[in-house]
Amino acid sequence: MPESKLRRLRVLALALALALAGCSSSNKTSGDATTTDTSGDATTSDTSGADTVVDSSGLDISGGDLGSDAAIDDQTNTTDTSGGEDAGPDVSPLDLGTSDAPTSDAIVPPDVTTSPGMLSAVWANNGQDKVVQSDLRASTNADSVKNSVWDGTTIRIFGARNEVVAFNLVLEAKDADVANVSVELTSLAGTGGSIDSTPAPDASGLYNWLKRPIELFYIRYLEIKGLSNLAYEWYYDERHVPKRLRRPFTGDGVGSGTWTDRPDHNKLYPEIAVPLELHPSFTIKKGQNQSIWVDVYIPKGLAPGDYAGTVVVKENGVATRALPVLLTVRNFTLPDKPSAQTMIVLGYEDLNRRYQGKDWFDNSTDEDKATTIRDKHFLIAHRHKLSLVGGYSSSTEMLPHWVPRLDGSLFTAKNGYDGPGVGVGNGIYVVGLYGGWQGSWDTGSESDMHQKSDYWVDWFTKNAPGTLYFLYLTDEPGSDGYAEVEQWSKWIDSNSGVGKNLLTFSTVSFSAAATSMPTLDIPCMWTSFGPTAKFQTDYETFANDASKRTCMYNGNRPASGSFATEDDGVALRVLAWTQYKFKLDFWFFWESTYYNDFQGTGDQTNLFHEARTFGTKDENDPIGGEQGWNYTNGDGVLFYPGTDTVFPADSYGVEGPFVSLRMKLWRRGIQDVDYLTLARQKNPTAVDALVQKMLPKVLWEYGVSDPKDPTWVKTEIAWSIDPDVWEAARKQLADIITGN
Repeated sequence: MPESKLRRLRVLALALALALAGCSSSNKTSGDATTTDTSGDATTSDTSGADTVVDSSGLDISGGDLGSDAAIDDQTNTTDTSGGEDAGPDVSPLDLGTSDAPTSDAIVPPDVTTSPGMLSAVWANNGQDKVVQSDLRASTNADSVKNSVWDGTTIRIFGARNEVVAFNLVLEAKDADVANVSVELTSLAGTGGSIDSTPAPDASGLYNWLKRPIELFYIRYLEIKGLSNLAYEWYYDERHVPKRLRRPFTGDGVGSGTWTDRPDHNKLYPEIAVPLELHPSFTIKKGQNQSIWVDVYIPKGLAPGDYAGTVVVKENGVATRALPVLLTVRNFTLPDKPSAQTMIVLGYEDLNRRYQGKDWFDNSTDEDKATTIRDKHFLIAHRHKLSLVGGYSSSTEMLPHWVPRLDGSLFTAKNGYDGPGVGVGNGIYVVGLYGGWQGSWDTGSESDMHQKSDYWVDWFTKNAPGTLYFLYLTDEPGSDGYAEVEQWSKWIDSNSGVGKNLLTFSTVSFSAAATSMPTLDIPCMWTSFGPTAKFQTDYETFANDASKRTCMYNGNRPASGSFATEDDGVALRVLAWTQYKFKLDFWFFWESTYYNDFQGTGDQTNLFHEARTFGTKDENDPIGGEQGWNYTNGDGVLFYPGTDTVFPADSYGVEGPFVSLRMKLWRRGIQDVDYLTLARQKNPTAVDALVQKMLPKVLWEYGVSDPKDPTWVKTEIAWSIDPDVWEAARKQLADIITGN
């Protein structure tokens, strides 16, 4: 039989298999061929979508059961069956089969011959349903793990150009240890070319992405020994707790039972993404699973359409599983500069101690090495559309190592960079982090503040005009410090030179700023609920003033998703949507390399073995598990050290970081905001309605339970924790952008 006819038959067979598996909710096929959009503008119409029902806003409200919460419920055994987070907003079933270009024989994945193996199941999700290491869901019930990414046979993902899309592969070993397991995915080929990737040849290549648009990661796990105090107040309302760690409770959140009645007590949570090149083969213990995370960067020049490849799983070098992967590339391009600005602190002293064994250096050789290591953190953060600040930065002059970060030259092929934001600068800079400027400026001299503010405004005007920069006046001042913040802000404003344009910043509530520090340019508020009318009015005082900026920092439930390791997988997606809903200028996370818990235990944290990163651990609470002052899992840590001189037994000897999965989950939310921004240009009414459906209440929209004591609220969280609901919303946004 001619090869061309054989390939057509294979296409038909694959299409039939996908249809029988229920991958599409419509019998429509894609329309006429579209012209490849290489301009980056989302102007090409998508005419191939599924049937929908729309209201007057144009928003799809046809509804549907996406089902992933059932799998979660099977694992949790909680008595809560009707909470708001389970129901979720009314969105349509997810159909990833619609493409902005016609399908062809190019979507046929390569043939792979497999032999029987020891793995009991292999399946996939998008990573936002966190699979603890003891879960054997597919081995127990294969249908229970079907989701928008996995229909039981095929991994299906979609995205725009200049986007990183991801999925999480779960390999289960129910009956016996499975040794010498390896996983491969090196290419996705389709109508408009291919995405080809070569694994890094050695550790030095892990931070070079020029020929590595596909990255695979071996996931390491951390035990959740106690609940996170700074992420949610678990002691008065079980509904504030992430679902899989809730005790049985009554309708108003009053729980019963102990720590061991929390379904995920002492479970191992997926957290550390180690490049798979460092674990080319591995063993999965009996009764456990192993996650392999996959990132795929979709190049800007790739034509829209379908691209196929195969994830090959081998045991002892023999292929035992071959999972088809179908990537649908939509006909639009995400911007290089993220629509949602972030600010994350990088602690130089912690990096120095872990990588080089001392806090500070007295020679240029060690300092140059430290700069290279720090820059790798900036490169990886940039790949995730996140921005770093901090470490030691002079408050009186710009240091040379910051220039390439700000002008974008660090993020170029010269330094091995490819991905979102090539040549685009970091976007944000802090003068005097945490009030550090006070040691080198004369805080009692208005003229000195004028002189030094003139320098910074002049420098940025000439060298990095698109950067958001500001003076960090002081951190979390008490009421006795408000007058000083206001005085400094007034002194900057009174400057007759260019320095009057230097913005001032402090971590204070909008209410405190509106009342006591009205001259402050950027109040940055701890994520919080509160009295709705007052908080909204005080927020609008700054949000509606074009000369001001707004910011929130960290995160806690139920006001928003949190950074806690054990929080739901959609938590940081919720955070980014919250930023969009309130049009916050940026979101601030206080640290990413808080390796020495000097504020809590006073000890260096054994990062690869301990989920708790902040607070003391001096008691065992019968309800909360391991506890102590401000005990929190994952707080202040988004990077894990590739070299660890403090705990050398766990050191990989790699001169660069590994990322927390929470960073990847936050990236998904940041890219969602790019979708929201592009879609709102096409249909603001539909987008605003969708945002309200997804986030009916966040922050102070909950109100409080007692106006006389506005420090607590009894409530369920208002958003869905079902990843498929969020993916359906993303697809609706893609349809709006492409005119479908």
